[in-house]
Amino acid sequence: MAPIITGLSHLANPLATPDQLATSASQLDGIPSDLEVSLRYAGARLTQIAGILLRLPQDIIAQAVVIFSRFWVGEGGSLLEFGIKDVSAASIYLVAKNSPLPKSPRSVVNVFALLEANSSSLEDLHGKIADYDTDRHYVSEGTYQASRSLLMRIEAQMLRKLGFQTHVTTPYTLCINYLQALDVIGRPKGEDVAARAFAHLNTSLLNPQLPYLTNQPSSLATASVYLAARELEVKLPGGEWWEVFDVDREELGFLVVGMLSTEGFILDEQKKWGRRKIPMTVAEVEDEIDRRRTLNGEDQ
Repeated sequence: MAPIITGLSHLANPLATPDQLATSASQLDGIPSDLEVSLRYAGARLTQIAGILLRLPQDIIAQAVVIFSRFWVGEGGSLLEFGIKDVSAASIYLVAKNSPLPKSPRSVVNVFALLEANSSSLEDLHGKIADYDTDRHYVSEGTYQASRSLLMRIEAQMLRKLGFQTHVTTPYTLCINYLQALDVIGRPKGEDVAARAFAHLNTSLLNPQLPYLTNQPSSLATASVYLAARELEVKLPGGEWWEVFDVDREELGFLVVGMLSTEGFILDEQKKWGRRKIPMTVAEVEDEIDRRRTLNGEDQ
């Protein structure tokens, strides 16, 4: 995915076009659409956990998830060419490298080796993060050198696929600004509304509708504030206040419905996969496709 946008505001993101969303390199390579959705979701969640274990702030983690998601859209990467674990690691490394909190290749390699050893299923990816002991898990020097070389190679390939477009603005700061403008901060339940809005923004990173690739940060922030205030029964100004933030009713409604659907999607994915291992490498994806063909009797 490499949209070209001139004069891009630092508060706006390059968005995926309808054509880019209509197809993907994975689909062209014969990856079933439901498998592609599952693997994108698993990779996004893997990126979130890795960012937490690397002690990165949520803003940087969200940027990495967006970069990870962009990579697979349109003429981007194919799941038969790139493993989700490798792309997740490269996304974290790339975004953190350009932030005030860069992470060394060794730190990234160690964390993803830990996750690979302990997070084989979707249930594991939603377990207690405190159970991971990053201080006691290290790879051998030979493994590190090979993993570091792969990390550098995947990063370079991602940059080419993305057209070196790595700008990502997240909605978190805007969310706080909007809550202040609406006079929610400082009122009873004000902090609860902020926390709930942030929770919706975080889970939306896992939404299969890819709201971070199709909507600007201002729209995401507005929808999270609206939904959080409604859920906690906190009164907001009368009238269509969201128009002040350049969001129309139709877009607001679409995003709110999407945010509400995310939890159900996650539960459905966990139920579908159970304790089965998520295919995180190209070889594992090929094995999963072969397994499905066998079950469907296509090899007979």
